[in-house]
Amino acid sequence: MMKRFSTLLALVSFIAVTALPALGQDDDTPAKHAILLDLESGVVLFEKDADEPFEPFSMSKMMTVYLVMDLIKSGKLSLDETVTVSDYAWTNWNNRGSTMFLGARDQVTVQDLLRGVIVLSGNDASVVLAEHIAGTEAEFANWLNDKAKEIGLTNSYFINATGWEAVGHEMSARDLATLARRTIEDFPDLYKIYGEKRYLYKNHTGNTRNRNPILYNFPGGDGLKTGSNNEPGTYGLTASAIRDGRRLIGVIGGLENAQVRSREMQRLLQMGYSRYRNYPIFEVGETVDFADVWLGQDARVSLVTRERVMMTLTRRERANMKVRVRYTSPVPAPIQAGQPIATLEISAPGTDMEPRMVELVAGDNVGDISGFGRISAAINYLIFGAGVSGSDS
Repeated sequence: MMKRFSTLLALVSFIAVTALPALGQDDDTPAKHAILLDLESGVVLFEKDADEPFEPFSMSKMMTVYLVMDLIKSGKLSLDETVTVSDYAWTNWNNRGSTMFLGARDQVTVQDLLRGVIVLSGNDASVVLAEHIAGTEAEFANWLNDKAKEIGLTNSYFINATGWEAVGHEMSARDLATLARRTIEDFPDLYKIYGEKRYLYKNHTGNTRNRNPILYNFPGGDGLKTGSNNEPGTYGLTASAIRDGRRLIGVIGGLENAQVRSREMQRLLQMGYSRYRNYPIFEVGETVDFADVWLGQDARVSLVTRERVMMTLTRRERANMKVRVRYTSPVPAPIQAGQPIATLEISAPGTDMEPRMVELVAGDNVGDISGFGRISAAINYLIFGAGVSGSDS
């Protein structure tokens, strides 16, 4: 059988992009770790040591929040559920680091605790939730590690619920981005809490302001979490913004101070919006091409996509984009609808874009033919070539 290459021209209108000063693939950032991705296409637009684990500090509270939201979604935990602040939690975390100012033996709802963790980065709130859910913070950490593996975090390990310094408590920038994406996709309503700028518990006079700078200085910014131990080189931020329906997620870590952290995240996000656009290539179930069938009741079978194919591209990549279908021809019958048959390859020769491969499947069932019909069809195919149907024999 011979390899067949079918090249398609994707007719997608080009949208001009205004060039703005921003971080790019050929630029650098003082961040030790960084990643920027487009949520819908999943394309990574920029990365720097994105798989190397580092201390995330309070950014790891996102994992505590994810687990709480997951329990709420499954009905095992309620927002209105009341929790008692334990003597241990109050003694060890009263005004220690970031806090929501819980009092000893306070009766507080899960909803308030969730806001305490997200908006105020409360260590006290994190530990109270951990004890309520798993009995102890140590056991809760086991829950976090199990859930992290379940959702695809590969370079993360949790020792506590707060992100407080502990040997071995670490995450990678890519894992933080994955966690942010899963939070946004899995809990769209609860995720909105990440965008709240203030939260006040029982009229306390301490900090009530969300420390995430993206909420205040980047249009469309609506999450997620800062982290540091207030020492130079420890400042990080996981952030997300949405503009015109397009969401980007960025992670930076290892910066000198809060000002640099804010500046670098703005540069990273601005690069994503100014230099790249999303282009829909094929919709779910759309026919991309047709493949010849060997000894089938139909001469050809449609090749369709299982997923929406969206590409995030620069202007140059869009101008050079090529779409190619690769499959072994002819495809032997019988064929079941949904059966993987071909690969869609999207590339941009002359650019730095990595080719993207998308599986194509059969759009219809194609039965085989038997008896003398098989012999006749085979002879016709060998004499006249592909495209001759054996259905009439």
